[in-house]
Amino acid sequence: MIERARNFLWLNARTLEQRWFEHAFDGGSAQAVVQAVLAYRNDDGGYGHALEPDHRGPTSQPLHALRALQMFVEVNAPEPAEPVLAWLEKTCPDGSVPFGMSTSKGHPMAPWVTADDRGGLLLTAQIAAALHALKITHPWLDRATAYCWQQVEALGRTHPYELRAAVMFLDEVPDRARAEPAAAKLGHLEQSTEGYAEGEGLHPHEYARTPTGLARRWFTDDELSEDLDELERGQQEDGGWTVAFPAFTPIARYEWRSIATVEALLALRRHGRIS
Repeated sequence: MIERARNFLWLNARTLEQRWFEHAFDGGSAQAVVQAVLAYRNDDGGYGHALEPDHRGPTSQPLHALRALQMFVEVNAPEPAEPVLAWLEKTCPDGSVPFGMSTSKGHPMAPWVTADDRGGLLLTAQIAAALHALKITHPWLDRATAYCWQQVEALGRTHPYELRAAVMFLDEVPDRARAEPAAAKLGHLEQSTEGYAEGEGLHPHEYARTPTGLARRWFTDDELSEDLDELERGQQEDGGWTVAFPAFTPIARYEWRSIATVEALLALRRHGRIS
């Protein structure tokens, strides 16, 4: 399985995902991953240039900042996160991060990427989760954390991506006594997939990212085992995995498939399916 995925990535992936795979499975350098991420950094400390495949163009955007921070988490590299925090402080001073900023208008982006400058839980929770995972302390993160608590504890009806973002935040936030009951409540929320593509959604392992994650309690052993069986069967003939959502440009399809391939292997390893 790993060898077939390696071949897919050498044929189709960006340098970033190749370096990420090398670090995760072949003893590759963490610094090489960091350097690959830094190629997307702008002078303002933010990230652009389609680091996140659905948002093309050069301008610094939250989706790219999130992807950069998640890569720094993968290789335990907190130092390069500092310029991202400075950018967030400047562009999102209240601690609430929008899905997209109006500075991206005029550049290509997927039709589901908004650029309205409106903060929300979806990006804020994931960015806060990454910063907490990196053990970073900063006044901006304090504000973002307070915002996330307010939004998470007030959630009623939600949708899969927002629900995943919320539990990612709860998995990493330092206040564990508060996080556990909040996660238990989230597991019972009604979810809407309005606006999603046919067949698009998230699976148990995407909420319960580790065997000790708070969302693990949402699923029985059989449910998670069947989900991981399906994930294993999801490897395609070319060695890569697919994504459930549509690609709005051909290059984005292979960029997302490369990300999905490394993520699938890591999920299988975290849950003990591969070594």
